[in-house]
Amino acid sequence: MLAPSAGGGNPAGDGPGVSLTETRWRPRGGGPQTLTMASPQTSFVRARVGGLPRPFWALWSGTLVNRIGTMVIPFTGVYLTQARGLSVAAAGVVMAVYGAGSLFSQPLAGMLADRVGRRITLTGGMAATSAAMIWLGHSTSLPMIMTAMFALGLVIDAYRPASSALVADLVSPAERPRAFALLFWAVNLGFSVAVTAGGRLAELGFHWLFWINAATSLGFAVLVWRAVPETRPERGESAGGGFGAVFRDRVMVAFTLVVLGNAIMYSQTVTMLPVAMTRIVGVGDFGLAMAVNGVLIVVMQPLVAGWLGRLDGPVTMAAGLAVMAVGFAMTAFVTDLGSLMASVAVWTLGEIATAGTAAAIVAALAPPALRGRYSGVFGLAWSASTVLAPLLGGALGVTGGALWFVLGAVGLASAAALLVLGPSIRRRSRAALT
Repeated sequence: MLAPSAGGGNPAGDGPGVSLTETRWRPRGGGPQTLTMASPQTSFVRARVGGLPRPFWALWSGTLVNRIGTMVIPFTGVYLTQARGLSVAAAGVVMAVYGAGSLFSQPLAGMLADRVGRRITLTGGMAATSAAMIWLGHSTSLPMIMTAMFALGLVIDAYRPASSALVADLVSPAERPRAFALLFWAVNLGFSVAVTAGGRLAELGFHWLFWINAATSLGFAVLVWRAVPETRPERGESAGGGFGAVFRDRVMVAFTLVVLGNAIMYSQTVTMLPVAMTRIVGVGDFGLAMAVNGVLIVVMQPLVAGWLGRLDGPVTMAAGLAVMAVGFAMTAFVTDLGSLMASVAVWTLGEIATAGTAAAIVAALAPPALRGRYSGVFGLAWSASTVLAPLLGGALGVTGGALWFVLGAVGLASAAALLVLGPSIRRRSRAALT
């Protein structure tokens, strides 16, 4: 097994801003060796993407490829109603079945990542996703569609606990926030391409979406299998205990509830926010406003990831949650495209601040042998939000400001709870380094 990387320092040059050369003598014979120091531009790039091990970049590349091909899920409702002729109510039931599969996915995948290995769980999940995509694309009857959707929900995000555990195994604690933030950036960059291309390809035929999604999922599996080593600790290297150990960890359970608050806020962006805002600004302008989210993340995330990673994790995430809370509360006052874009910009800035921090905290809390399970419980909070967010929206309604003010309160309460948890998280993080 590969031991976790102890590297991760900033390899950028120390020069003040001009390109310099340095002459060194080879240890044994030969002529002098000339090394070129990094230019300011190179140093700028290396400070943000350098110092991470090669297997991480294979994982990052696979994530990007996979997300570029993630074309089916954003258009599932359209596919079910237009291509398969289902009613809106029937399509809603099918999507709920998909959510049920997702609830089982994260704990199961986390257990497998710890028991059989990170690499085999990730590649197996992606290969299964490829097969499920083809299955769903060729299903015509409602029972078969529902079965395929449950299977897809079960496997499509099974890679997440294994991916998080791989990053924790491969990357030093100081560099984990930056590494997780770079993965977050890859996900958003790829998804932006997928939504844009998927809309065009759907006009040519939905079958293109399924085949491309299947191909990129399989490509992710092959890339990780060939370029990423297994990192699961040998048995006995760290204390076991299964999920019981995770749920007895009060700090982890409390932090998972904080993450659930974060997830309930963010899940509204794909549940009730489109329903509410398209009534005010229309479908086209809503898409334009949501483009602000993608543009800000793609442009800003690489620039600030290194700086955010050097800050105190709990405080940074709490600040991000508070900013998100303000942004979602601002939605109650949206009357036109400009005010909607302003609210999206505010909660996106909060999202950028939280990106990578939560996963890095989970990695610090988890014993090495249980990193998959800890990541699975972390992912369960996000899966649960896909069920709870629409229920909350349905109960409060999308007219008036009640939903958005409640979301703001949830975000502020989550931020306050994280500040209370901060000392415990910091003690555990320091203990993990000793």
